[in-house]
Amino acid sequence: MEVLRNFTFAVSWRTEKSLYRLDVDWPKHPEYFTGTTFCVAVDSLNGLVYIGQRGDNIPKILVFTEDGYFLRAWNYTVDTPHGIFAASTLYEQSIWITDVGSGFFGHTVKKYSSFGDLVQVLGTPGTKGTGLNPLQFDNPAELYVEDTGDIYIVDGDGGLNNRLIKLSQDFMILWLHGENGTGPAKFNIPHSVTLDSAGRVWVADRGNKRIQVFDKDTGEWLGAWNNCFTEEGPSSVRFTPDGKYLIVAQLNLSRLSVVAAPPVGSIGECSVISTIQLADQVLPHLLEVDRKTGAVYVAEIGAKQVQKYVPLNSYVPAFGS
Repeated sequence: MEVLRNFTFAVSWRTEKSLYRLDVDWPKHPEYFTGTTFCVAVDSLNGLVYIGQRGDNIPKILVFTEDGYFLRAWNYTVDTPHGIFAASTLYEQSIWITDVGSGFFGHTVKKYSSFGDLVQVLGTPGTKGTGLNPLQFDNPAELYVEDTGDIYIVDGDGGLNNRLIKLSQDFMILWLHGENGTGPAKFNIPHSVTLDSAGRVWVADRGNKRIQVFDKDTGEWLGAWNNCFTEEGPSSVRFTPDGKYLIVAQLNLSRLSVVAAPPVGSIGECSVISTIQLADQVLPHLLEVDRKTGAVYVAEIGAKQVQKYVPLNSYVPAFGS
């Protein structure tokens, strides 16, 4: 694994404007990566990093400090993690996981305490489906939880569903888009979802090689970006804390792109400011941005590790923090 890690440190900048540097000392103990790292979440309030990995007879969730020190691991009721999100406010710290496993705990979206205690299960454990009452999932890819408690779920990493669902904090469906296709508000493998400070929902519509944008309150379709992803669709989307940029991962290209965020009231076209070209077969799957420091954490399923990129310029405080 050490050889692979040294290999993946080879980073070349595809444009002259460098915005990030690789933190080669993160984590302090990479030997804790014993499986395939699929997802990463950051509890910005408490300075904790959660990583979901897959494999047999290994801990599925690893917890590190933002400085890279290993704290703990847990494996309770997690089958096959795909996406992970840390919902951290002054009143509650919780970890949400999308589970795509075929075992007893699969096809669910689950809420945990920071120590791995299961708090809530959405979906029918072990059973995939398309139902809305009760709510069922098939390979739910990722989710984003607002500080208000509202939840946005993209359901369909190649399964029966191609849906974007907004749930209230008491798990009632507020609105959804749920049709497979190429037109507006239709999806082909919706893989990642995030929000900006202007109340817009951004979805990595991976199979359609585009990002689609919606109004968070009404679910109204606001537009799409497809000009930046002709080679391969986006696999992950997250905003920088100052809201200036959207960080986008493209899995099979092993590439991260820093894209200019559009102004309020306009979606426009995608404009890439800078890219980070990773080594071949690193395969960045999902990423997270620390809402306080702006650091970018990338879960790499090819390299079987998580890497940290630090912004060269400091950011303003995160929205909502």
